[in-house]
Amino acid sequence: MFHPFRSIPASPALSRLSATCAALLLAACAGAPRPVSGPSAPVVQPSAPVTSPAVTAPAPTGGAPAPQPLARPLQPAAWADLPGWSGDAIDEAWPAFLASCRAIGRQAVWAASCEAARGLGERPGASAVRNFFESRFTPWRVSNPDGTKEGLITGYYEPLINGSRHKGGAYNWPVLGVPDDLLSIDLGEVLPDLKGQRLRGRLVGKKVVPYYSRAEVARMADKFAAKAILYADDAVDLFFLQVQGSGRVKLPDGNIVRIAYADTNGHPYQSIGRWLADKGELRIDQASMDGIKNWARANPGRLQEMLNANPSYVFFREVPNTNGGPVGALGQPLTDGRSLAVDPRSIPLGAPVFLSTTQPNSSQPLRRLMLAQDTGSAIKGGVRGDFYWGFGAEAGAQAGRMRQKGEMWVLYPRDQVPR
Repeated sequence: MFHPFRSIPASPALSRLSATCAALLLAACAGAPRPVSGPSAPVVQPSAPVTSPAVTAPAPTGGAPAPQPLARPLQPAAWADLPGWSGDAIDEAWPAFLASCRAIGRQAVWAASCEAARGLGERPGASAVRNFFESRFTPWRVSNPDGTKEGLITGYYEPLINGSRHKGGAYNWPVLGVPDDLLSIDLGEVLPDLKGQRLRGRLVGKKVVPYYSRAEVARMADKFAAKAILYADDAVDLFFLQVQGSGRVKLPDGNIVRIAYADTNGHPYQSIGRWLADKGELRIDQASMDGIKNWARANPGRLQEMLNANPSYVFFREVPNTNGGPVGALGQPLTDGRSLAVDPRSIPLGAPVFLSTTQPNSSQPLRRLMLAQDTGSAIKGGVRGDFYWGFGAEAGAQAGRMRQKGEMWVLYPRDQVPR
């Protein structure tokens, strides 16, 4: 899902590539899968650990003070450090863990644990699940580069919108498939350090230039008409479906079509909630999903102007309407309340993650075992997560209210050291 536009992390490979990016004139260095969630920016080890030296920046020249070393993203911890671990209904996370094992179970680090998990079956019970993790895993606390242990936890969901396979009447907003002229360049084929990172663009003569922005896609509607797979009845609903990265579309005959992220134009995501606040149209606390929809209804003449404030654009593909959640970056269906989007530079995709945060817009504790099964464009840094709430309006309401502080611990197979 995932999910779309994760910025390329700073690295020696990126430094070598920067001139190439400039020469290509691409709008962004982006990767898949899911766009950021939420309307305003929106809205993831062993008993005898082996230590490694901290990462440091190059020594400065002249009289400048030496830079502080960057904290390792995962620090050894103990089970007693996890607040609320004993109170979690941990067996509820078991199906999500088995789903992770379908993706990572052949990796050497995870193979033995996943094989043992499959041997316990699909419903081993809470006691067996707890014993499994405590006997086979070691917790590692997630840290930010500056050494702090707390970060931002937001939420996302799978929306339902109304649409049709044919344009007309209320159904005038195209849900576009991937254009034929969109180039997606895998940087990992040139520089292995950038595996999973892509540049988007289009050819003009012999030059690669940025792909069309949202405003240009809207202005050149005729050019993209042949790529419409569906038509939505509400532009803002469609916009938020793009933000979430996948969703379901209810057709006039009542049938449901499921669509998933296929690609992006490569432009960076910009919050329309923030744009409305900066323009003085809404206070930042009013820039919720409902607040943005209400503003759009009251200002129909400025609807496209508002949408164009976010130049990024997501293209979709139709997928089978199967049971379960949408497929995340791990390639497995997401589990309501147990799947977490993370930054895979800090947290291994597929890993169990214990999350300690609070309920949306509340001080009530929310502490549970999650699975790192997705990524997102705004999910950058160590302690940064996006909590998957599920499908529909209630899940959307929870996701829209969630902007909480939190802490995280990765559970890593015993006698293994996270890299």
